[in-house]
Amino acid sequence: MNVERARFNMVEQQIRTWEVLDQEVLDLLFAIKREEFVPPAYKALAFADLEIPLGHGAVMLAPKMEARILQEIQLRKSDKVLEIGTGSGYMAALLAAKSDHVYTVEIVPELAQAARENLRRAGTDNVTVEVGDGARGWLAYAPYDVIVISASTPVLPPEFLQQLKPGGRLAAIVGEPPVMEAQLITNVSEGTFQTINVFETSVAPLRNAMQRQRFEF
Repeated sequence: MNVERARFNMVEQQIRTWEVLDQEVLDLLFAIKREEFVPPAYKALAFADLEIPLGHGAVMLAPKMEARILQEIQLRKSDKVLEIGTGSGYMAALLAAKSDHVYTVEIVPELAQAARENLRRAGTDNVTVEVGDGARGWLAYAPYDVIVISASTPVLPPEFLQQLKPGGRLAAIVGEPPVMEAQLITNVSEGTFQTINVFETSVAPLRNAMQRQRFEF
């Protein structure tokens, strides 16, 4: 496989056509080598338009989804970022390249350790990988300028909004199959939030994600 040709095709055929036109984001997809974060068994699929299994029920999001989220949150170099669901560490590496520091939380210790190794090999030194349950956010380093949830949640817990700085942005995939909404939520001012539905999708939920209350008759 011609890796650079495959990367170019991924950007041109999948990502640009998904309305990702921010040149800084597109450049980043060439700079951060996605194939170095993919499990060895799936190297040949590193640039395919699909989710890649990581084991333990976790997946890497499709490339176009990662890129679109990155574009929508409009990172600044001064931003402190929280990511929930480290997975392979690839999204954390993308976030870290455009921000000051990323705190990323992974519930599976084996995935957290693999992500640390992937990030170290990639030369990314402004990411802290924490092991724990981030389904209600991560208070330890709050508040954050940006929060990215790299999985879905049927209901967005209020704790995430409480951990967002004024002016902060939150990217979350909210809902249940078959259709979920990728949302960009901005903390406009104290207690006031603006929500934009960016695209529809369906991805696996966070482990221990907050569930919608069911009414029993």
